Amino acid sequence: MRRPELPPLNTLLPFEATVRHASMTAAARELHVTHGAVSRQIQNLERALGLTLFERGTRTLRPTPEARQLAAVVRDALDQIDTAARLISRRPITGPLTLSCEPTLLMRWLIPRLPDLTAHAPDLDLRLSAGGGPFHPDRDNADLAIRRDDFPFPPGLSSTLLFPERIGPVCRPDLAPSATAPDGIAAGVLLHTATRPRAWDDWRRVTGMKAVAGSEQTFEHFYLTLQAAAAGVGTAIGPYALVHDDLAQGQLAAPHGFAPDGTGYHLLSRRPPEDDVRISLLLAWLRAQAARLDDGEP
Repeated sequence: MRRPELPPLNTLLPFEATVRHASMTAAARELHVTHGAVSRQIQNLERALGLTLFERGTRTLRPTPEARQLAAVVRDALDQIDTAARLISRRPITGPLTLSCEPTLLMRWLIPRLPDLTAHAPDLDLRLSAGGGPFHPDRDNADLAIRRDDFPFPPGLSSTLLFPERIGPVCRPDLAPSATAPDGIAAGVLLHTATRPRAWDDWRRVTGMKAVAGSEQTFEHFYLTLQAAAAGVGTAIGPYALVHDDLAQGQLAAPHGFAPDGTGYHLLSRRPPEDDVRISLLLAWLRAQAARLDDGEP
C-alpha cells in the first residue's frame, strides 16, 4: 500500500534523536553517524513537510512546537515497533533498568529491601535515582518510576498501583502518652514537611480527628521530619510505608494508627510490564513487598 503523505522514513530516526537531545551532535553520536548526515536528513524532512522544524541559533537548536508534536508520535511508533520486534523474535530483553523513586520512599523503604531483590532476581541490573513530580522517561533518564498519584500522570505511560497511601501521626514512643488525646493529638510540637504541607490537614479530613499545635516546625523533606519525630522533637504525619521499619524497630509509635488518604503509589513505565521481562520481575517483587506492608510484616 502506497502512503504518499508519509515523510521519508529514513529521516525519522535522526529527527527524533535530534528533538530529544536538542542537538544534532548528540543525535549523531547516538546513531553512530556524522553530524553532516544528521543535518542532511533533517533538511530532507523539512523539505518534505514544507516547514522549518528547528529554530537555529549560533550555539542552540530549539525544536518548534510542530517538531515536538511529530517527534512524540515518532517516538511512540518506534517504541511499538521495538516491542513487536522483541515479541516475535522471542529474545529476552536484557540490560540495566533505571528506576526513579521519590527520595524518602527510596531511602526508607526501597533501599533497605534491595538485598531481598538480589536474592529473588540476581540477574536484574537495577539502577536507582531519586526524583519526584511528573515523570518523563527521556527528561529523567529513567526507564520507570515510582510516584504517588497526587498529580496527573503523563499520557502514554503504563501505570500499575503498588499500594495505597496511609497516613497517621507518629512520635517517639515515650512521648506518645503526653502527645495523644482521645480525639486526636494534644498540644505539643507539630512537625510539617515543606514538600507535603497539607499532610496534617489531610489527616484531619480523612479521620475527623483534631491536632492542636502548641508550636510548629517545618522541615524541607519527609526524611528530615521523620528523623525529628524519632529524636523526640515533636509529632509528624507519617506515611505508613515510610515509617513501617521504624515502627517495627520501636523507634516510632503511631498512637492513632493509619488511615488511607485516597492516593497511592504507582509503578510508571513507558512499556507495559508484560512486554519486558525485567519490569515483570521487578513488579512482582514490588507487589510482594507491598503485600508485606498490608500484613504488617517488616
